[in-house]
Amino acid sequence: MSKSSSSSKTPLTDKDRRKQISIRGLPVLENVASVKKTFNRHLHFTIVKDRNVATNRDYFLSIAYTVRDHLVGRWIRTQQHYYETDPKRVYYLSLEYYMGRSLSNMMINLGIESELDEALYELGLSIEELEEFEEDAGLGNGGLGRLAACFLDSMATLGLAGYGYGLRYEFGIFQQTIKDGFQCEEPDDWLRYGNPWEIPRPEYQIPVNLYGRVIEQDGKPKWVDTKVIMAMPYDTPVPGFNNNVK
Repeated sequence: MSKSSSSSKTPLTDKDRRKQISIRGLPVLENVASVKKTFNRHLHFTIVKDRNVATNRDYFLSIAYTVRDHLVGRWIRTQQHYYETDPKRVYYLSLEYYMGRSLSNMMINLGIESELDEALYELGLSIEELEEFEEDAGLGNGGLGRLAACFLDSMATLGLAGYGYGLRYEFGIFQQTIKDGFQCEEPDDWLRYGNPWEIPRPEYQIPVNLYGRVIEQDGKPKWVDTKVIMAMPYDTPVPGFNNNVK
């Protein structure tokens, strides 16, 4: 005796399937317990270390990724809102962005400072000590760079669809040291430990031509003998103060 059965499930359309790819339902930082859980997840699964070998820099990166998770969730929702409403956008171009350190500013703007401070205290860590392991972003240090950073912060706080474009410098301003009584300059290798706030976008990299010379070919100028480098963009979310705009 055999039995046959047929599935009673309604076939999903492509639209229904895509709806399941959603940020809805993902965990957010709601309280101290959720902060500790996310911190532990990043320490073990992102940094791939445990408490026996982890350093304070690893703890800083873990809490930075914890904050970034909370930030990115709001950032994606903001971009989805812009996609649906198609507002006018502001594009700000600057060769410098004096961003400084981001952890403290992000905690304040996201309104999660007390939760993070309490969570780290319960883990035997200090937010003040971990903040010292963040490198100053080597994207500029002049007055125009500070102005550009303030513009981004203001646009996010005011709920404007604003985007800043600039150069991601591999090295920041020179570091000055004294050796044997003489002043020495060394490059500021601010990216040597990575930057937890940026999101690389290798799918959008483009070739950029440098140097070379111009020749005339078929009555038209042609740029030849260039050195080609691949320029890859990075996204760095900037949170608005006490709102959901990123």
